[in-house]
Amino acid sequence: MKKKILGVFAIIIVTFSNLSAQETVKVMFYNLLNYPSENSVPNRIDDLSYILSDYHPDLFLVCELNNINGAIEVLNATKSAIDSNFEMATYVPNTSDDSSWNQNNLQNLLYYNSAKFSLEEEIIVPTDLRDFNVYHIKLNTENQTTNPIEFYIIICHLKASDGTSNTQKRFEMVEDLEHYLDTLPNDSNILLGGDLNVYTSSETAFQKLLSINNNISFVDPANRVGSWHNNTSYADVFTQSTRAQTGFGGAAGGFDDRFDFILTSENMMDTADITYVTDSYQAYGNNGLASCWNKAINSLDCETIGSQFSYELRNALHNFSDHLPVTLSLETDATFLDIEEFQQLSGMRLEVTTVKQNLVVNIDSVDLYNQRLTIYNNLGQRIKSFQMNSDAKQYFNVSDLQQGLYFLSVSNKNSNPTKFIISN
Repeated sequence: MKKKILGVFAIIIVTFSNLSAQETVKVMFYNLLNYPSENSVPNRIDDLSYILSDYHPDLFLVCELNNINGAIEVLNATKSAIDSNFEMATYVPNTSDDSSWNQNNLQNLLYYNSAKFSLEEEIIVPTDLRDFNVYHIKLNTENQTTNPIEFYIIICHLKASDGTSNTQKRFEMVEDLEHYLDTLPNDSNILLGGDLNVYTSSETAFQKLLSINNNISFVDPANRVGSWHNNTSYADVFTQSTRAQTGFGGAAGGFDDRFDFILTSENMMDTADITYVTDSYQAYGNNGLASCWNKAINSLDCETIGSQFSYELRNALHNFSDHLPVTLSLETDATFLDIEEFQQLSGMRLEVTTVKQNLVVNIDSVDLYNQRLTIYNNLGQRIKSFQMNSDAKQYFNVSDLQQGLYFLSVSNKNSNPTKFIISN
């Protein structure tokens, strides 16, 4: 009997050991509704901060950013509401439609917890209307050298509105994406977050994404494929519109459409080294009630006793955007590096981390005097270098750099680089 008890105890220890080694990644995609240009509702950034602090994503995927200033405001919100280690990918205005629509003020962007992820590569896939922005990221795990875990994040915003011509434009945009996906290994881990603007799963654009004939096939993790437009049977995955009346900016008319999605490559459902957590997909703030149909998301008709999402959250969602965010979780058996293992460069600090012309560096250690200072872009490419002197405060002209995120390092110093942003 004693041996049996010891055996059971050993199994329990192993089980809990395996559980403790598993890491979870929380993902959110959100249409930011022309941020920051849309100002019908004042102080929208406060509502976004409330939403972010409620969910705490590790990866925050967005569309409808208007400019670099808005991008930085959102970055600051992620740092204060979620984690100070949040960073953003390079902000690049839309490149796709310069010869026709010229709507360069609607951009996609990735924000990520840099303690957990490294941004390896940024790719733009152009179309006739809006870019697909692709981000190749790697998990900062204990075995990242010998067993790296990587995946691609795609953020998109397909053509809006009903009708044959708009449906065709959405399909053509997806075809452009598929041409790019054909260049990747067919076992690549892919996460796609976007405002797809599709009214039914039978639309050719959606069917193209899910086609088993693709090099990489996508899956709807919610498993709610169907005709969702104005169909209360799909109320649990509705994401638009959060508003029932005009005057707030964006669409009105109430809750009746599923436009916003996070899709995964088929392998991420069960066989990849980072996989979807079963039943974690949500239209965030949606309590799944048919009574919410054609109502504002902050309506009493959108909650009942025991509902998951409170009025306070739904009111913030109502005020910030005409869309709801979409969320899901991923899991991996790998273990993230302890944040304390990251060495920070001591003896040097930037006066400000958002600059336009001069980078002001304060030196507190004689070990850094007369060292070489090097600037890298977000792809790890060396952009510029300076020779430092022995002054306690030193100035370096960076006005020739394009706006975006950069990294600063000192030669012969084994430490993580310092990050700063150029805002022209």
